[in-house]
Parts: sequence; C-alpha cells; structure tokens
Amino acid sequence: MSLTDELKAYVANTHNNAWTTRDGTTVPDADDLKLSNDAVELEGTVLYADLAHSTDMVNSYQNWFAAAVYKNYLYCAARIIRLHDGVITAYDGDRVMGVFIGDSKNSNAAKCALRINAAVVNILRPEIKTRYPSISFELEQRVGIDTSDLFVARTGIRGSNDLVWVGKAANNAAKMAALRTYYPTYISEAVYTQLDAHTKYRDSTNHRDDMWTNLGTSDLGYVIYGSRYNWPF
Repeated sequence: MSLTDELKAYVANTHNNAWTTRDGTTVPDADDLKLSNDAVELEGTVLYADLAHSTDMVNSYQNWFAAAVYKNYLYCAARIIRLHDGVITAYDGDRVMGVFIGDSKNSNAAKCALRINAAVVNILRPEIKTRYPSISFELEQRVGIDTSDLFVARTGIRGSNDLVWVGKAANNAAKMAALRTYYPTYISEAVYTQLDAHTKYRDSTNHRDDMWTNLGTSDLGYVIYGSRYNWPF
C-alpha cells in the first residue's frame, strides 16, 4: 500500500469508526488508551505554566543561559504541580501542562499557580541576579487555568504518540498563559467561583481582601481573573 493510500484509509477509518469512551477517575497515561477511537471522559482543571518572552531571551542571550532558565523554570513548575496533586501531562518548549481532578481540583490548581509565582519571585529571579549580575534579564511567566469536561484520546503513530486533551479548559488555559504579563496568574470565572475561601481571600475567616481581580471579558471574550499574589512555601 502506498503512503497516500495508507493515509486515506486511516482518515476514513477515524471518521467512520465509533468511539469507545469510558468515565475516568484518574488522569490517564498514553498506555491507558488505544491508538484507535478510544477515549476517557473526565472533569478536569487544566493549568498551563508558560515562560514569557522566551524568543527574545534565546535571541538576546547565550544558549547556555537560556537553557538554564528553561530547565530551572520548568523544574520548579513541575515539582509544584505534583506538590498540589496535579499530574504533568505535557511539556511544550517553554511551558508545562498539568491536570487536576477531584473535589479540590480548582483550589489545588490555583494554589499551585500562586506558588509557582512565589518560586519565580523568591528563588528564580534572585538566583539569576546573584549568578549573573551583569545580565539585565528579568524572568517573567504566566499561568492560565480553566476547568471543564475533557475528552482524552491517544494520537500519533506507534512508537511516537501522546494524549490530546479536547475541551475548552485546555484551550482557554493555554490562551490565558499567553496573555500580557500584567498578572502572572490568570483563571477563568468557572475556576474562581469554585475556589475555597483560603485560595480566594487573604482574610479567609471573614472573606475579605480578595486575592483575585475581575478583569472582565475584554482580553478573551469571557470573564477572567488575575492575581499577583505569591503563595508562600
């Protein structure tokens, strides 16, 4: 069979064959799904942590310096995602994706984002300034979070495949992580309304001093909230 015929057959089969779906209670790995039309459906909160201005960094600084910034940022973000019961589902260049499930998924994801910001402010930036006093680089980053139903399928070819996360949470979180750096953390209204008091207010007892600012719909067409707060270690 020629490559053209193989591709046509694959595309036709994907459209023609029925999907086998099941409800998920854990975040799946690629090995949990078949390469055929097999999917897991679950309610999940998606977090994207994205290093800002990485193209400018690569173009303006030594390759070893850029690589060190990548490594340190992604390591800190990944460790904090796991600390808050998130599952790392993908690395994509200068960003990492995590998925949170369960009753506390939104509060866990929000705390995670605020703690990633704390790592940037209190660990990553000071270390860069100490190690490289002559370099004016200022590390900036954004985290975007949304929650929705997710349809998870395995894509690719044998020996080289991964999971695709279909649902508005994945798309919206990625878009928020690409916004301007006025706020290091962005969440959707759907996430905000499900935060526990400790994750929403500085004074959680009296429900005062909100850590989140309502930014309206002008950026993405739906209500988002931003925060500059650092969740302490």
